This record gives sequence, structure tokens and C-alpha cells, in this order.
Amino acid sequence: MARRADEEYDYLFKVVLIGDSGVGKSNLLSRFTRNEFCLESKSTIGVEFATRTLQVEGRTVKAQIWDTAGQERYRAITSAYYRGALGALLVYDVTKPTTFENISRWLKELRDHADSNINIMLIGNKTDLKHLRAVATEDAQGFAEKEGLSFIETSALEATNVEKAFQTILRRYIG
Repeated sequence: MARRADEEYDYLFKVVLIGDSGVGKSNLLSRFTRNEFCLESKSTIGVEFATRTLQVEGRTVKAQIWDTAGQERYRAITSAYYRGALGALLVYDVTKPTTFENISRWLKELRDHADSNINIMLIGNKTDLKHLRAVATEDAQGFAEKEGLSFIETSALEATNVEKAFQTILRRYIG
């Protein structure tokens, strides 16, 4: 069956969002794919995904962004969730140190289950809550450098660096 003209694309990329519950993964997804933010977002149950078609380096890219529950009880989905992903956004909340401390565990799980060539970006989310910041940018940058990850801080609420984060991860595979 032929694709409709409005579905034509040069690349189809799967990108996964991982991190603790409540760090803002679902709002990063909705900000990037629909330019929306929901203050009353609920915990994700299982897996959700959304797509967005965009231009990257002059190519039409269909980005399939997968969002998963951060709660332990949903961890059984791992291998299927990571399969075929070219990029991963490893998200923590800059106001909650435990979410940053858990990044090592998420990274290990990712490296255990994902393709070895997956491109990983560390994201410190919720930078709009400046007065509540509890994780220093320098600490996250140091961790990212040590682990060979790219790093950026975002605010899904204010739409700060959300587009840049996704564009950066997608651009790595084009050229």
C-alpha cells in the first residue's frame, strides 16, 4: 500500500524518553510533537508515543518519540521499548536530586537493552523552577562528559531548548 503524499519522509527515527516518574518526560513529548504543555499531566501508564515530521539538514524526518512510565512496576517493557531506537533522552528534574542520582541506573538499563550505537542525551528538565534548583548544571555536565553523553537543560513549560534537544539527537544520523 502506497503512502499518502503528506506522509512522505526520508528518515524514520525512534527516540525514547527515560527517567524517573515526574521528571517531565510526557510534557517534553507533548511540547515537541504538539507544542502543548499540561500542568495537570498524570503519570504515564505503560508506553505512549507520538510522531512529528520535520526538516533536519534539508531532509524530511519522521520522529517517533516514545514515552514510558518511570515507575518500577512498569520496568518489564524494557527490551521491546528500546528495540530500534536511534536516540534516547535521559531526563531528570533539576529540582529533585534523587532523579539525577538515579540517572546512572537508567543509563545502565539503556546500555543493557538498547542498540550499542544509540545516541544518548542527558536532559535536565524544569529549568523554569530556578528558585527550586537542587542539581547544579556543572554536576550534570561532568556526568555527561564522563559517560560520553551530550547534555542540555530544558523547560517543557517555557519551551526552552526542547526543539534544540530533539533536533540535536536527530541531526546525528543525517549527513
